[in-house]
Amino acid sequence: MKLLGLTREEVKKALREGKVTIAVYGLGKMGLPLAAVFADNRAKVIGVDINEKVVEMVNRGENHVKEEPGLSELIKRNVEAGRLKATTDGVWAAKQADVMIILVPTLADDRGNLKLEPVYDVAKKIAKGLEKGDIVITEATMPPGTTESLVPILEESGLKLGEFGLAHAPERTMTGTAIRDITGQYPKIVGASDEKTLEAVIGIYETINKKGVIPMSSIKAAEAVKVFEGVYRDVNIALANELALWCEEHGLDAIEVFTAANTQPYCHLHMPGAGVGGHCIPIYPWFVINLAEKTNPRLIKTAREINDSMPHHMVELTIRGLNEVGRSLKGSNILVLGLTFRGGVREFTKSPAIPIIKELKEWGARVYAYDPLCTSEDAERFGAEWKEDFRDVDAIVIVTDHKEFKSLNLEEIAGQVRSKVIIDGRNAVNPKVAKELGFVYLGVGRV
Repeated sequence: MKLLGLTREEVKKALREGKVTIAVYGLGKMGLPLAAVFADNRAKVIGVDINEKVVEMVNRGENHVKEEPGLSELIKRNVEAGRLKATTDGVWAAKQADVMIILVPTLADDRGNLKLEPVYDVAKKIAKGLEKGDIVITEATMPPGTTESLVPILEESGLKLGEFGLAHAPERTMTGTAIRDITGQYPKIVGASDEKTLEAVIGIYETINKKGVIPMSSIKAAEAVKVFEGVYRDVNIALANELALWCEEHGLDAIEVFTAANTQPYCHLHMPGAGVGGHCIPIYPWFVINLAEKTNPRLIKTAREINDSMPHHMVELTIRGLNEVGRSLKGSNILVLGLTFRGGVREFTKSPAIPIIKELKEWGARVYAYDPLCTSEDAERFGAEWKEDFRDVDAIVIVTDHKEFKSLNLEEIAGQVRSKVIIDGRNAVNPKVAKELGFVYLGVGRV
């Protein structure tokens, strides 16, 4: 059932009656939960992915995104009900669908230059199945202006914009909480090519999101919202890191000062740390920097430099800690705890562990690694040796905030290590307990 021209209430009714077919392009950590949520709200959903194994699993009612709570049940229930299926044929899916949502990965280099080929490839497939009244929505985060660059591709269908609708509704989700985020943790942001499309898209997302929808004045404004969210976090993390470095210089405990300062309602100092990783926060600032022509985003650039420097600071702290026990970094055994960029998520994009391990090895250290979500193969890929104990270790470097690292048995560890040094990049260990057991404890912003 074509939705263009319907009111939001008519759209919601049609979706809940199972009259609308939605094709979700990209069945990864964000796309698969979105597809399952739409199906659970009684839409007919076709998931599209180039990975045949993923498609086969979905069609068997199986979930490949294991770390997403509740997703396995959603997939199984909706596949069995006939509301969710998957295919590798993007053109066929477009011909069946009334709404096409693009949520494929957009990879970026270190300067935020996106490889948009996957998005353009999907747009070409959609164009071959596009019909009058269809709506195309991008959810993948891209530099503002990117969604509208798809118009010439989509118009290869023979239709003009207006005969089909175009919108951007940025995903506002995190791995591990995607279903919660999609269904009502935050309002959905929506920008569209015209009022008819906007009205219909509001209805689409109000069906699944109990927090509702915030309509934007344009597609480009909607794209900027998600980008600015990432920039805000990057800049504020950089502020916290810079103040933490200042605290180190002046013998103050940054965590003590930040905690007290944040009791004032207008102060929201973030937590300093070993570095910023992931697909989002280190990448989105470059969208703003790269698109700037007349302006010079000096603050954003400086924030990137500060956050990118924190892995190097972790190595500096390691050298300082080893020197306090009479050792040099060269020839020491260093155990890096954490390979993933964030606790509880098996994702390595721009993980601070990558440059930390590299620099430690350049100094001549023997580097080991352990991560409860990883394997020895992951450690080897990073250039470290896998180690599941603390025997003969000279320094423990905590890089990721896994819950397991917040409950380390320091008394037991003290009996295994060769040198008692802890470098804490995630405020995981109680400094008082560590020092009472004879450890040299150094952390970002800690005295």
